[in-house]
Amino acid sequence: MEKFSTLFTIHLGSLNIPITSSIVSQWVIIIFLAILAIVMTSNMKKIPSKKQSAVEMLYGAIKNLVEGNMGKRYTSFIPYVGTLAIYIILINIGPLALGVRTPSEDLSVPAGLAIITFVLVQYNAIRKAGVGKYLLAYGKPAAPLFAINIIERLVLPVSLSLRLFGNMTAGAVIVGMVYSGLASMAWPAQFIIPIPLHAFFDLFDGSIQMLVFVMLTMMNIKIVAEEAEE
Repeated sequence: MEKFSTLFTIHLGSLNIPITSSIVSQWVIIIFLAILAIVMTSNMKKIPSKKQSAVEMLYGAIKNLVEGNMGKRYTSFIPYVGTLAIYIILINIGPLALGVRTPSEDLSVPAGLAIITFVLVQYNAIRKAGVGKYLLAYGKPAAPLFAINIIERLVLPVSLSLRLFGNMTAGAVIVGMVYSGLASMAWPAQFIIPIPLHAFFDLFDGSIQMLVFVMLTMMNIKIVAEEAEE
């Protein structure tokens, strides 16, 4: 898989920071979300407008997702889960509208999100159970399993990042191969035939991978904390 092209480089002394198309796509999405959040949450009223009703429906859906899978004691994670879900779905399918590669095909992006989730999982467990009980949980159900439990925890960010990266990259490769195979045909074929492939690999699979990432995040936050508290 070819690397993302470097659009320009930021020079900070002896440090050179390459800015790729993946980074620019994320900047665009982040700015879009920030503006959308400001516009959609401004002038909130007791009697909601259509705009406010849409925001409340989205919040209610995320709230039900968190409470249904984690329980009401984990409602403080609604903002994180909601932000994670919205951001991943947009980086998975948003760039499709502009005809550019998705940031999910850049391994550093899924890895960054996975590391944030990993740190949050450990922090929440320590906050709820304390450092002592958190460390002792690595020896459950038996002390000889200490090393295996550590490996199991470390596998989380690896599996999260590789699952998202692998599925999105595989879809892009397959669609790219189809376009290459259609290169010698008339342009209508190149325009029509790939449409169902984009619908499956970009829209459907992109949505599924977002849901899988979010579900695994919620499950690990809950399970690791509860294992430490026992």
